[in-house]
Amino acid sequence: MDLSLDTLSTVPARMIQGWNQGDAAAFAADFAQDAELIDFDGTVHKGRDTVIASQQPAFDTVLKGSRLVRSEVEFARHVAPGCAVIHHRFGMVMAGEEEPPPTRYFLQLFTMVWQNGRWEIATLQNTRRVSLENAMALDAQAAG
Repeated sequence: MDLSLDTLSTVPARMIQGWNQGDAAAFAADFAQDAELIDFDGTVHKGRDTVIASQQPAFDTVLKGSRLVRSEVEFARHVAPGCAVIHHRFGMVMAGEEEPPPTRYFLQLFTMVWQNGRWEIATLQNTRRVSLENAMALDAQAAG
């Protein structure tokens, strides 16, 4: 079992590569078969096949040409035998954009398990980074 930061850090890097290619199967390749992906809006996708089935149509339409950028693994650590966590940050640009706007930065918390001879994602929680000021502005706009 290789618990190094470099080994664990390759998981988000591969996910980003799959996203940037618009390839849901590559995006989800490191998910365990029974993994859960929790989107920033709270939607829960259960199972690798469900993640692929929900992600590919988005890659083909509303997310077409989008890219994940400014990827940074804040930390990766072993929490128990065969279990690790990764904290990852990134921004998202839509087709034609160079820099993500302040409202399109995200945090991810991965729960990783060692199984099938590799690290696999058991759970991935996405959280959108929004400042209090931006959240209040969005609330005011929605109340509008």
